[in-house]
Amino acid sequence: MTEPFSSHQAGAVDALEMLPGGSSPWRSGFPFSIDDLTAGSESELQVVVIGDRTSADLPLRIEQSNFFANISRRVATGDSPKRIIHGLECYLNDNSTRVWENSWVRFRLRRLTPLGRATLRLDLQADKSDVSKGLRSDSDQFLFRENGEDCIRIPISYLLKLSLAELIGSQNSVPALIRDTGIGLMPRFLNDNTSPETHSFHIVRPDGAKSIGSAIAREAAKRFLLSQLLVMYANRRLGLLESGQKAMIYFAPNPPVRQKDLNECISDSFYRELFMSPCLSGWDRGEEKHAYMNLCHQVLSRSQLNAILKLREAGIIANNLVVLPNTSNISLANNGTHVSIGSRSLTQARRENHPAFGPSEEKLVGDLTIKVFEHFLPLFVGTYTAAPYRFDFTDFHPERVLGFLPHELDYTHLRMIWRRWKRKAKVAVFGQPVTPLGPRWLDLWLKSVFRLKGDYVMDFRLIDYLVALLSTHRSPALDGRPGNTERLKKDLSSLGIFDAKMSLYLLYRLREYDVVGFSGFEGRYYSAFEGFSMDLGRAVDLQALITALAFKYQCVDKLCHAHIPDDPSVESERRQIFFGAAIGVPTFYVLRNTPNLFLRRIIARTNKTRPSHRYPGYTRVQNTEYRKALIQTLLEDAPDLIEMFSLQETIADLKGRLENPETRSAEGRLKSGMLAGIRGRTAMSLPAREFNERAEEYYREDLRRRQIRESFAHLREDLDGLLKGSVVRREELRRGLSYCLSFGNVHDYLIDVEEDVVQDICSEETLKILANLVLLSVARDQSESSEGTSFGERDCVEHSALLC
Repeated sequence: MTEPFSSHQAGAVDALEMLPGGSSPWRSGFPFSIDDLTAGSESELQVVVIGDRTSADLPLRIEQSNFFANISRRVATGDSPKRIIHGLECYLNDNSTRVWENSWVRFRLRRLTPLGRATLRLDLQADKSDVSKGLRSDSDQFLFRENGEDCIRIPISYLLKLSLAELIGSQNSVPALIRDTGIGLMPRFLNDNTSPETHSFHIVRPDGAKSIGSAIAREAAKRFLLSQLLVMYANRRLGLLESGQKAMIYFAPNPPVRQKDLNECISDSFYRELFMSPCLSGWDRGEEKHAYMNLCHQVLSRSQLNAILKLREAGIIANNLVVLPNTSNISLANNGTHVSIGSRSLTQARRENHPAFGPSEEKLVGDLTIKVFEHFLPLFVGTYTAAPYRFDFTDFHPERVLGFLPHELDYTHLRMIWRRWKRKAKVAVFGQPVTPLGPRWLDLWLKSVFRLKGDYVMDFRLIDYLVALLSTHRSPALDGRPGNTERLKKDLSSLGIFDAKMSLYLLYRLREYDVVGFSGFEGRYYSAFEGFSMDLGRAVDLQALITALAFKYQCVDKLCHAHIPDDPSVESERRQIFFGAAIGVPTFYVLRNTPNLFLRRIIARTNKTRPSHRYPGYTRVQNTEYRKALIQTLLEDAPDLIEMFSLQETIADLKGRLENPETRSAEGRLKSGMLAGIRGRTAMSLPAREFNERAEEYYREDLRRRQIRESFAHLREDLDGLLKGSVVRREELRRGLSYCLSFGNVHDYLIDVEEDVVQDICSEETLKILANLVLLSVARDQSESSEGTSFGERDCVEHSALLC
């Protein structure tokens, strides 16, 4: 790479003394080194209510809605086709599992303690910072009377916070440490999107005993366990079980099958009414945030329609015979995990107004780091995180399966991916790929006669959601210039793709000090993890390693923006590899003389490449070999960083995941769990709907139980050492333990009650004790996290999990 290093960029890195100096090893203390790292995470979770049609809130709300009444009337008068009301009736009647995804819950207001009532009253204010403005204008959606009693209906995302208030409020003599910790955690249960979102309870940092990834995994596991306990506690405490409602919460990446069915029967506005979060918790003016979420849904719904036009312009759709999507897009029901890592040195430089490292330098260095990081993203797909999904042949229309890719790739790479995807899928007739023709009766006939099955992808969430917007020629997103994202959003808004009011979607996003109070990056490419330590922990370690390497490239190798040009085709060229990995296409194509010199460097290390016969001037690259080359790049370019982070075992484990994906990768283990009990069956041997429904059941039952058990293991270990070492608040912790368990051993108690929690058969009192123990563990974590960190630094890095 011979392009000149930008003098502006050189000043930015010199300002923080990031150059290691000659040939000396990369030192700790530099940005994103082991002594500099901080991290936080945010988890999006799936929720369901199990109950009869006459008990669960969602079917009751649909039946009682004006939408249902109006449609029924129009069908009765012949103004609307019967299939519309038939689809709704099938959704309401044909539910043998009694599972209602993303349903709200309803219960009597008298069940709440004074603290619960006070919490609810505050969250129903139009402006929490000025209660004189009164209640929200939509408060009647939550408060109603039934059988002469005051009742409340709320989403489960808000139920978590209210349950925590009930847990604290129901204990008159609860120690101050437990009470204060619980109240302090309430804002971490965010009522934002369709799905519940929880934020890190404390900032994590690596120490001598555990890596940054291990610390993130432990914190996420305990947060997941507390979420489970709070939902179970609410089921009992608030009388949900008595009224025929059982709420559940768990990790699941893809929108539920039945929710997709419902979406085909209703309008986009009614979908928002049913499923968009009211944003009760997390913002002073919740209605404004709710309006923003409605805007996101409207924009994405419009954007999917515009994607069809792009497919036609790209030549993928050759005629006007297409299957129009519903006017309501369901992609916001996808769930993932976001991990933010922060740099203490960069944050300090910005806080102290370092003269040579201001907002423009932060942007310059940050954007280049993102561009470097995007080349390594294929290492994460399927290996650590996945979202397995089956497409039926009748669904294999390009306008359906390509999702938002027309807004994420240029036409050249979009056509390449689509051609390779058709070759991969089981849709061939006499050796030639065939896609559905449109009329359902004809597509079903083709499927039956030629035994066409469709396809399986390892991470559907990355295709179904708008994870990264492609730059325009005049407004690149990552050229290092301040204000570039605002300029791009305006361009995309004028094209009908996005809205300037929304946050720009990127796979790896810069977290700017002036915006969020710390300097770092947020990884938004994680779908579902099979395990906390095994998958989430190792993935975060790799994220930290690659980020540190990106800074090393800039400091040592003088990598600059000119080496990775800011052109939409260059941007698309590197991202096609990532999306292809999510789909599972085996190869991709790179321009032989690509101006992306950094990509050339990786391709030079890639085995089994050859000139493409189909695409003159392109090199054909195997996805698996490219990923092996990425590992080789880490070994050759970052041996000092690997040693610093002690990640030799992580790199060896990553190699094993690539070499034995069926048994060692997250995708392989998730898929194996979904197919458990079906001897000799594969994902493609099952009908698409059956596989996807089995996947949902696996997330809801087996995976949830497994992750509860892992969370218990972390809690036992933490409580065993609760009073060991030089911990602060030792006496408060001891009093808290005595309050929770006046007899016996904590370790033995956790072993005794673990299976009751896994099977959800424990008592309300047991749940209360366990939740108190988790709060004590969190209190100790928070105290240790604050040691050696000034309040300003701690306050800044705590924003690392926040997304809005």
